[in-house]
Amino acid sequence: MENFDGPADPRPPLLVVDGANVVGSVPDGWWRDRRGAAERLRDSLAAVARDGLPELPGPLTVVLVVEGAARGVESAPGVRVESAPGSGDDRIVELVAGEPSRRCLVVTADRGLRERVTALGATPLGPRTVRRPGG
Repeated sequence: MENFDGPADPRPPLLVVDGANVVGSVPDGWWRDRRGAAERLRDSLAAVARDGLPELPGPLTVVLVVEGAARGVESAPGVRVESAPGSGDDRIVELVAGEPSRRCLVVTADRGLRERVTALGATPLGPRTVRRPGG
């Protein structure tokens, strides 16, 4: 399902990543250093922004949404980091809702969030799309 009517938006697709959900998808000790885990995810997303995904060539606009102990992680080249003032899920929905004519994809395994962004026309993707165990 595309989230636009009329001519395609000329900007690259927007890939919004649910940081807490993606970091939590691999039991690699992330809970000992939530901020560090979010920074490692941010750094790995630079290649996704540049190269795209298997079914979606780059470049992509990548936004990593962080919350809780990961708030304050800085943006890096190719990856904008948004520190959610409250719920990360709510911030993700706001980002998608703010881009009604743009192709949006949301990386999360959270069923409720997937339903919310799908209702706005975004395409949900699982955490493995951007993260592999050990990576």
